[in-house]
Amino acid sequence: MLRKALITLAGLAVVGIGGFAAFAAFAYRPEIAPSKADNMPMFSAEVVEQGRLMAAAGFCAECHTVPGGAPYAGGYGMETGFGTLYATNITPDRETGIGAYSEAAFARAMHQGVDREGRHLFPAFPYDHFTLMSDADVRAIYAYLMTEVKPVRHTVPENGLPFPLNLRIWQAGWKLLFVDLGRFEPDPDKSDAWNRGAYLVEGASHCGACHTPRNLLGAENRSQDFAGAEIDQWIAPALTADNPASIRWTADDFTAYLKTGVTRDHGVAAGPMAPVVHAGLRELPDSDLDAIGVYLGDRVGTPQSEAEAEAAITASLTAGKPDGGYRLEQGERLYASACAACHYNATRIAPGRPDLGINSATRLEAPDNLVQVILNGVGNHEGMDGVVMPGFRQALSDQQIAAIAAYLRASRTDYAAWPDLVATVSRIRGADDH
Repeated sequence: MLRKALITLAGLAVVGIGGFAAFAAFAYRPEIAPSKADNMPMFSAEVVEQGRLMAAAGFCAECHTVPGGAPYAGGYGMETGFGTLYATNITPDRETGIGAYSEAAFARAMHQGVDREGRHLFPAFPYDHFTLMSDADVRAIYAYLMTEVKPVRHTVPENGLPFPLNLRIWQAGWKLLFVDLGRFEPDPDKSDAWNRGAYLVEGASHCGACHTPRNLLGAENRSQDFAGAEIDQWIAPALTADNPASIRWTADDFTAYLKTGVTRDHGVAAGPMAPVVHAGLRELPDSDLDAIGVYLGDRVGTPQSEAEAEAAITASLTAGKPDGGYRLEQGERLYASACAACHYNATRIAPGRPDLGINSATRLEAPDNLVQVILNGVGNHEGMDGVVMPGFRQALSDQQIAAIAAYLRASRTDYAAWPDLVATVSRIRGADDH
């Protein structure tokens, strides 16, 4: 019996070792030799400008720059749920950046998620979206980074993933399970504008990376594309008909929002969305922003008529009535004294400051976005040009901010009250302080 058990264990060990060896062979990618410093290709001004626009479309600088640091020098920490990953230095410094990358090495990183040395990249770098980009656009980004970005010698911190998640070989299996490598294929049944919008949204701009929920292994749940997700203590709302805003988004709304950071019915771009607009997508030509609007508008579905939209506004303003509880009375008083002077307008005339029953902040399943804006306000670098909102972090306590949020939820919607509001405010305030 013992002999048989030992033989079985030995057989399993051989199978296991053989299986791992086969997987290692599958995962292996060769190193691409470093490019020679004096052998940089020449790029036309048109290609470099195309690269600048594609880098803006992907808001590359936002993730690859530490606040206040040198552009593209890396070091920005991203909390993934598995540990902290730090964005790489993608300046053309040859020692700590990508200055030794040839065009082929850069293209492999973008399209396959493999660096010059042959190591699989962690999917915080959204190669699962960049794989859709054309060879020409990837080459243009390379041209822009190598010729227009200042090389910066900066070594980023080591990633904070625990063993064995820090072993990059496992990323080969992750790709096999969750990534369809390959270029964007236009839908022949859709317009040129729709296909251009789809190419940008699904590829360079990787909108689903924030707006799609993820599974237990950190991959986007493709059965819930654009269904909304939590990111950096904010909620990225659904970009579908399930978006909770009382007035349905239209193609024109999306275009205006990405161009100016505001729409008349949906408030302003704040939090993680602000740099996406103001330091990224608004750089694109109007034709591209129109195309993104066409694509996202189609995903949302048939827009409401003007009469239906006005009815939705009226319904939002009369949806709920405070029940007279102390918290709601306190919230109503605080709202009247601190907020109503700006948010008084229940019509659609003042797009930068709509009544708070219209947009999604009071209608999401979680209060995070509303709490974030009350705590931190909306600065000059966010939202609408020339319109700012003060933050009340120093002026109001957690209990007072919770009271305002509870009042707005009760008085502007028919939805159930948010639970544990004080604890939510405390959590968000504490996370922002670190």
